[in-house]
Amino acid sequence: MYTLTEFKIALHNSEPPHGLAAPLKSLWYDGKGDWYLAHQQVDHLSDPESAWVHAYLHRKEGDIGNADYWYRSAGRIRPAISLDEEWETLVQYFLK
Repeated sequence: MYTLTEFKIALHNSEPPHGLAAPLKSLWYDGKGDWYLAHQQVDHLSDPESAWVHAYLHRKEGDIGNADYWYRSAGRIRPAISLDEEWETLVQYFLK
């Protein structure tokens, strides 16, 4: 798979790397600055990992109530870290 650095380099491509699972594909689109496409990747999913990414996206959007709902669905609490730090944490988690 990729390292965090390689994943960040892949953000320069026009399309996400082939074979990414929905949560990681969502994070790729978010890393490209496309919140809408990022949200589309996980909006219809309810598994805990997708819910975690969904929570992060709503936190980034500023919809904290909705974000907290999705954090609870993921079995997590909203972190007290920057959005950039959370993005990196999520990417590293899903790259493992």
